[in-house]
Amino acid sequence: MSRRQNRTRLVFDTSLSTLPEPDIRTILRAADPLITTAGRAMLIKVLRGSRAQEVLKHGMDDNPCYGAYQGRSEAEVLTMVDWMILNDYLGLDFDGDLPLLFYSQHGWRIEREIVANELIDGFDKLLAQSAPPYDMLYLKDRSRDLILLLLGILHERSDPKYVPILEAWA
Repeated sequence: MSRRQNRTRLVFDTSLSTLPEPDIRTILRAADPLITTAGRAMLIKVLRGSRAQEVLKHGMDDNPCYGAYQGRSEAEVLTMVDWMILNDYLGLDFDGDLPLLFYSQHGWRIEREIVANELIDGFDKLLAQSAPPYDMLYLKDRSRDLILLLLGILHERSDPKYVPILEAWA
């Protein structure tokens, strides 16, 4: 005998016709630690800077875009998140009856670029603040396509200041 799963019925707000590029990037960046672990409701809480126990317990207040839409209503932020889903930047997949966020290919392409540039900014800070040896273990669990993009950007820049970072990473 099979058990039928009762999935949450989702209703999307379709009233928004466009979303500016900075908002797209903000929402994608805020979604990163939530991918495959949370849904729209948590993303909205993070974007609005909620102090809810579930947000704080999981360290979501450390999210780089935490509170980015603090002055906006929940309904307004939901409309923006729904636009992201309906326009194929984010998607929802179900784990039982829970809808969980994931990146679409288009959304991941943008997020991957954002993260690669953040990593390079981190390299710049590391070079300015400390001397070798550099601890590069934080790159170990990054996705292969992100690492390849990062290396491609560094190759294009051809800046010798990154050689000590690359040697430490090797």
